Amino acid sequence: MDITFRTSKIARTFNSARLLQRVYGPRMAKVIMIRLATLKAAETLEQVPTTPPDRRHQLRGDRDEQYAVNLVYPYRLIFEPDHNPIPRKEDGGIDAKKVSAITIIEVIDYH
Repeated sequence: MDITFRTSKIARTFNSARLLQRVYGPRMAKVIMIRLATLKAAETLEQVPTTPPDRRHQLRGDRDEQYAVNLVYPYRLIFEPDHNPIPRKEDGGIDAKKVSAITIIEVIDYH
């Protein structure tokens, strides 16, 4: 899957293991790198596991059309499809089988 980043600051952080550790700590940095590897290895969003430890899930409410994967509890890696227009199913939902590019938005505890 193609991965871009919402800001250049996020891109710099996620593309440097040293900076990632400094910003998020060693344990969180390791989990972030594992999740990024999983996302990069998947051809489409459908191939990203929906079961723990990754647990890809679509968000709701004001984060509709965004997805999250689990990091170190309670933090999540938030991303969205990077398609214009977003691939849709007949019922209007996002077609994860056709999402082949994402934009990383942030790491957050949204609970």
